Amino acid sequence: MSASLETATTVSAPERRTQRWVLVVCCMSVLLVSLDVTIVNVALPSIQQGLDATVNGLQWILDAYTLVMAALLLMAGSMADRFGRRRIFLLGIAVFTLGSVLCAVAPSLGFLIAARVIQALGGAMLNPVAVSILRNTFHDPKARSRAIGIWAGVIGISIALGPIVGGLLVDGPGWRYIFLVNAPIGIAAIILAARVIPEGRAARPRRFDAVGQVLVIVLLVTLVYGIIEGARLGWSSPAVIGCFAVTVAAVTALVLYERRRVEPLLDVRVFRSIPFSGAAVMA
Repeated sequence: MSASLETATTVSAPERRTQRWVLVVCCMSVLLVSLDVTIVNVALPSIQQGLDATVNGLQWILDAYTLVMAALLLMAGSMADRFGRRRIFLLGIAVFTLGSVLCAVAPSLGFLIAARVIQALGGAMLNPVAVSILRNTFHDPKARSRAIGIWAGVIGISIALGPIVGGLLVDGPGWRYIFLVNAPIGIAAIILAARVIPEGRAARPRRFDAVGQVLVIVLLVTLVYGIIEGARLGWSSPAVIGCFAVTVAAVTALVLYERRRVEPLLDVRVFRSIPFSGAAVMA
């Protein structure tokens, strides 16, 4: 890693050392967030048996996490620009670690889903803020590209490691340890982040787009809820059809509203790019 992060000759040795530690902390944060996307999958049968959960309940253990995180990613980036990247990053790690501990001690399915939501609240503060921290720590373009590349590579590695680590923990100490294992990593990340990550914020942060944020949340929640509950309630049930109708209305309102804003939460013009839109659809 050190060899790949050689920056311009004007960067001092202490600054390069700080950059490396910042990258380590950012990689630790994305390891936590991405690992929990897939590590839970292999534990679902054990969780179902231990908490007497339904199939729909098991789906919400997974989707409550990814849904909340996706809905709040944009807002978290805006908060970091306004209130300070280091502050939001530390808060995100702390909330994620707390949520992990609560997941580990969950006495019921409802408690576990609520704890997963807390995890996601913390996780949403980490990924966009980590990218911002890397961009503002690595000033040399080549070094910045390498750092972000390493950080992105950790995402893929952690997602692939999730089922393996989850299987080992489930077969060993039990499913609760797939969440408890996050605690020592989170605590170490908090200690390191407090020491090495410099504070920084945008010189002119964007105005908070409350309407856009609400529309994004409504769009994602109704869409995912309709898909999950459609199999149980029936795709023609009024509740499911109502969810999809609200989804379409939210998409329409979001596009119309964001196009008129000077500083939109989501600049819908980026979807005019065929490579960008194509990659999003394929993903």
